Amino acid sequence: MPEPTNELPLHARRTEDLPGHWLLARLGKRVLRPGGRKMTEDLLTDASLRGADVVELAPGLGKTAAEIVGRSPASYIGVESDPAAADWTGAAVGSGGRVVVAEAQATGLDAASADVVIGEAMLTMQTERGKKEIADEAHRVLRPGGRYAIHELALHPDTLPDETKTEIRKALARSIKVNARPLTEDEWRATLDRSGFDVEVVRFAPMALLEPRRVIADEGVVRTLRFVGNVLRDGAARKRILAMRTVFTRHKANLAAIEIVAVKRAEA
Repeated sequence: MPEPTNELPLHARRTEDLPGHWLLARLGKRVLRPGGRKMTEDLLTDASLRGADVVELAPGLGKTAAEIVGRSPASYIGVESDPAAADWTGAAVGSGGRVVVAEAQATGLDAASADVVIGEAMLTMQTERGKKEIADEAHRVLRPGGRYAIHELALHPDTLPDETKTEIRKALARSIKVNARPLTEDEWRATLDRSGFDVEVVRFAPMALLEPRRVIADEGVVRTLRFVGNVLRDGAARKRILAMRTVFTRHKANLAAIEIVAVKRAEA
């Protein structure tokens, strides 16, 4: 595995145009999931990784990948579309797994070759069609009874009016520079059902990605201080971070992180 590059390609973009999660990464934040480190830990526990063949879709910086490998799976494969990000993940897992450069919708992996497929904070960024294509690919790669474990952004309650959903999605898109389309619990369940999965576990956590307590819990005191210092020194980044936090705070009553573990349904 080649040494990782110093910067991911997206980091070359202007601060004003950088997707929110890569902006946070450039500023030194390493836990970028909506439910934080705790929800990721719960997800990996519920997915039962020990002795399993595990595929992770879009591992990004490799933070979760390292935690997966630390749970003694039989094998680990990361599927990452960005070559530089694939290098980061490869460095994170070392000899404990391998990373392939491919799209989540078309991994190139053998059918029925995995026991667990994991994806975090990536389906939210897809259109309805994109969500289905990725879930379909997870279904194809999994063995019968295999587990698809996701950690995403959710809207609630299920009865939230469509106009409110649209308002929240537009606000997120403007602040994080990604066309985020979070779903309600019922909508996430329906998406997985259409791809042949039965939902077995659902958990929620507050969407508190930029709240001080969550940042400290996720990053630790030293890294938090470094992250805050980087934000304070970069005026353009500070403006973006404050705008993102404002959106999260304004809509916190209707935003949450969601964990779902679903099982590949037996063929009829």
